Amino acid sequence: MQTLSDPLSPVVPRRQGGRVAVMVEHLGAAVREGQLRPADKLPTEAELMARYGVSRTVVREAISQLQASGLVETRHGIGTFVLPPADSGNFRIARQDLATVADVISVLELRISLETEAAGLAAQRRTQHNLQAMAQALQTFDEALRSESDAVPSDFQFHMEVARATGNRHFADLMTYLGTMIIPRTRVNTPRSAPEGRLAYLQRVHGEHENIYQAIDNQDADAARAAMRTHLSNSRERLRRAQLVEAVPPPSW
Repeated sequence: MQTLSDPLSPVVPRRQGGRVAVMVEHLGAAVREGQLRPADKLPTEAELMARYGVSRTVVREAISQLQASGLVETRHGIGTFVLPPADSGNFRIARQDLATVADVISVLELRISLETEAAGLAAQRRTQHNLQAMAQALQTFDEALRSESDAVPSDFQFHMEVARATGNRHFADLMTYLGTMIIPRTRVNTPRSAPEGRLAYLQRVHGEHENIYQAIDNQDADAARAAMRTHLSNSRERLRRAQLVEAVPPPSW
């Protein structure tokens, strides 16, 4: 079995999202370049934490993104293993498919069609357990507002719980496959480009989530679809504004 040599330690940013990206890029390169081969086992969580100088949360998020890219799979109680190269004819969305703001917008348009209907089904089929899981994700998001966190894990978790509430495992399977990379903030710093600032930006996202939750709680399928469509459409517009900000050259003075 191959092991992951690391003669040059990567420079790990202080921001959590940046640390995750460095880990994903470094481990992904090791897989793509053959340093880690199919069936090889990745180092343990503790070893990766020590190697990269990061928290367990960062390690787990990086592994989640590698899973979403089809590079590894985790076998509970055993470890995480490198997968054989995916059949190029299979549908997949990899990190390189989200390299630009336009790419992220394209995936968001796919989400609008899928998650709008998922919200309607969730309103019709949700259980008390589903509602509790969504409420917990909302609470975690709210707690993140008062810290320097970008609230990506709790954002993704809320959308995942809506998918689970449909009672149709394919919605949840697709969300699991896509992973947190579908949250635009993992690819584009939309809070930075928001004119109202980071906190107000995330509060608005949180309020949109609450509207979706209330409609599902009330078992109002039409309102749930409308709230989800509004939320994701607003995300698309925020991305378009971020795209314009990035396109404007800095002043020459």
